[in-house]
Amino acid sequence: MKKIISTTAAPAAIGPYSQGVDGGSVVITSGQLPIDVSTGAFAEGGVAGQTRQSLENVKAILAQAGLGMENIIKTTVFLKDMNDFAAMNEVYAAFFPGEPPARSAVEVARLPKDALVEIEAIAVR
Repeated sequence: MKKIISTTAAPAAIGPYSQGVDGGSVVITSGQLPIDVSTGAFAEGGVAGQTRQSLENVKAILAQAGLGMENIIKTTVFLKDMNDFAAMNEVYAAFFPGEPPARSAVEVARLPKDALVEIEAIAVR
């Protein structure tokens, strides 16, 4: 059974998709841009600030489903520039201090709204 996850604690979808979908034992988030819901703008601080905000948005969607970051089993990180990998990785590591999930990180030609990073996640109950 599929349940749509929606929260005002993360940016609203900017297209025909859901913030997340709860499939019962699996919860999947859509890619999260680094939009701060309190301002409607990208987080400041370059790729580090944007990585932090994208992960906070993922965290908010999972919280709406009753889960936490420890439930994540896989993430995909989309970077505008792979030269930002180390800065992204430093912030990312702070969100997963114990057993980090599996991850892919790829450089892409362009992200929505010209973001520097976008992150999606798959979590389990």
